[in-house]
Amino acid sequence: MNAPDKAFAQSRAGQESEHFDVIVVGAGISGIGGAYHLQDQCPGTSFVVLEALDSYGGTWWTHRYPGIRSDSDLHTFGYRFKAWTSAPIATAAEILKYMGEVIEENDLARHIRYRHRIESAQWSSQTNLWTVQVRRGDDGALLTFTTGFLWMCQGYYRHSKGYTPQWPGMETFKGRIVHPQTWPEDLDYTGKQVVVIGSGATAATVVPAMAQKVGHITLLQRSPTYFIPGRNADDLAETLRQLDIDENWIHEIVRRKILRDQAVFTKRAREESETVKQELLKGVRAFLGPDYDVDKHFTPSYRPWRQRIAFVPGGDLFLGIRSGKASVETDEIERFTEKGILLKSGKTLEADIIITATGFDLCPLGDIVFDIDGKRLNLADTVTYRGMMFTGVPNMLWVMGYFRASWTLRADLLGDYMARLLKHMKATGTQRVTPQLRPEDSDMPLGPWMDPDNFNPGYLMRGQHLLPRSGNKPEWQHTQDYWMEKDTLPNAPFDDGCLRFE
Repeated sequence: MNAPDKAFAQSRAGQESEHFDVIVVGAGISGIGGAYHLQDQCPGTSFVVLEALDSYGGTWWTHRYPGIRSDSDLHTFGYRFKAWTSAPIATAAEILKYMGEVIEENDLARHIRYRHRIESAQWSSQTNLWTVQVRRGDDGALLTFTTGFLWMCQGYYRHSKGYTPQWPGMETFKGRIVHPQTWPEDLDYTGKQVVVIGSGATAATVVPAMAQKVGHITLLQRSPTYFIPGRNADDLAETLRQLDIDENWIHEIVRRKILRDQAVFTKRAREESETVKQELLKGVRAFLGPDYDVDKHFTPSYRPWRQRIAFVPGGDLFLGIRSGKASVETDEIERFTEKGILLKSGKTLEADIIITATGFDLCPLGDIVFDIDGKRLNLADTVTYRGMMFTGVPNMLWVMGYFRASWTLRADLLGDYMARLLKHMKATGTQRVTPQLRPEDSDMPLGPWMDPDNFNPGYLMRGQHLLPRSGNKPEWQHTQDYWMEKDTLPNAPFDDGCLRFE
């Protein structure tokens, strides 16, 4: 059913519903990119972007903690179709401005509806349609949409709250406990004693951003992580600008160089892990000096790239430590007390504010209830098809980006795939596409969606039971390898039996 925008159909309940060829779920970096690709590559396709928040941006709109910035370069985190012209590591405000320009330059605002939260989606094989129930935030009305295809661009974590472990004695603490994901606007930390629990990119951002105003800030981590300190600039980009090269050319050239360098680094992290480890630690020692206990506080127990490595622009985290305004404790929490945290070593950290930079709450399908022909969908019962579709789930494409490369690289690749898939279905007169295991896959061993030996951040390990299974063949894996997928995804066949078209 290919009705134009604003056309109406009748839902199964008999109430008026609005129909679109494609519903894009979420107006974050993936959803805005998806809208661009649909408009650019599939002209005439009707679509709407439904966003639960008040504006576009996703992570960059939700997160308001001090210093929020990207932890990867914007030459590759930016879209391939729009040049990034500023420093590689960008603030949330800069990223939102960039996304806003994409929306304005491509007239995408007319396709986006904010404060539209999807509550449920039901697939019918009789009509080959999804019926989507949406709660409109302005007035609380329950709206009904129908669509031929769902493009899940809502991200992988719950925006309403982050993950906070429950430690003994938390209720006795007399100060404030804050998760960065829900940062309160009224939090005054001037002159305060602050403890930040965590060791990832968020903690490494919050600590230097708060260091100048607090009395003292302590980074408390159970175990260290790897960081790459360096100048927030790209030498090649600066040279090309001095030569008056067009910004679009600069964007493409710098992207290619960064991606080549990342491929080399990723390969070396796997094959020369000890050498790469020492190189990373040398960069930290250059800021902290020979007397700082880097072995204890900044030497992880795992090889590089088993968890994401954050870039620290200007080494600001380490400069804060060297100045004495910030410090690091590597220990475990025994319990909270009225005045702070008692560590298992017996040491007490006094605090007015405790910040739990302890990660995301994994939410693969955005808290949407899915039913397929009357049967409730449990994602863990499915097998992933190339990390973007699920066996037994028709007409749905799911965007999950890369962990070792920028998220948006995969969002762009999946935009191309989506356009190619829709064109194929139109050309063949098919209305339904469903991933299915082939006869030769019947005895294929199934494992977790992500091999813990390959990549094992806490939020993923906590939430593996929520994710689909994977097989031992590339069609049934999320490879996390951009340098392979940039060639395989554009050429992934439609006739190899993995996809059933009807």
